[in-house]
Amino acid sequence: MTEETIQRLQAIVEAALLAAGKPLSMDQLVALFTDNDRPTRQALEHALARLEEACEGRGFELRKVASGYRLQVREEYAPWVARLFEEKPQRYTRALLETLALIAYRQPITRGEIEEIRGVTVSSNIVRTLMEREWVRVVGHRDVPGRPAMYATTRQFLDYFNLRSLDQLPPLSEVRDLEDIGREIERNMQGEIQFDAAAGDAPDQAANEPGAGTTEPDPTLH
Repeated sequence: MTEETIQRLQAIVEAALLAAGKPLSMDQLVALFTDNDRPTRQALEHALARLEEACEGRGFELRKVASGYRLQVREEYAPWVARLFEEKPQRYTRALLETLALIAYRQPITRGEIEEIRGVTVSSNIVRTLMEREWVRVVGHRDVPGRPAMYATTRQFLDYFNLRSLDQLPPLSEVRDLEDIGREIERNMQGEIQFDAAAGDAPDQAANEPGAGTTEPDPTLH
């Protein structure tokens, strides 16, 4: 493959990632091309590597997350870029962060098990918010009386917090309590401001009850 071809492929990938406003998987990048001009996966990986190098020293970077590749503002420039938007960053309650942390570290886990660990009732609004933000989902039902729903995190959770897999969560030994876990996730792992922020793509607070259908666990999240 010639240098000119590689440069053109790099430009196509860059344009697609800028326009998508969300991570694109390798399959999605391959699907951009017709049968007549479709590059190999190796060629696309080479173009992505070149694009990553081209971002060095610039205000944005190429980042691989659970759902694929995306272009995003570098974390060190987020305070300035954030001033472009009127909406203030979402602040989460201690109860929500503790609930999210328990789901992330103990999944799959039921609402009752979360309440047993925390010692207080889990608000329906918290579960609704986590479901609406698509950070957690029902992955099955515990085989006990009442068959309570079991919750686990999603690819959207990994993408939002800039993670490729759950293995990148902060070790439990590095945090003191459940709130610290949540704040650690929110502070250190939160996805940097993305180019699609200009389109106002921030999710709203939940307004409807989440569905409770049984689904199979996603093995790629473990």
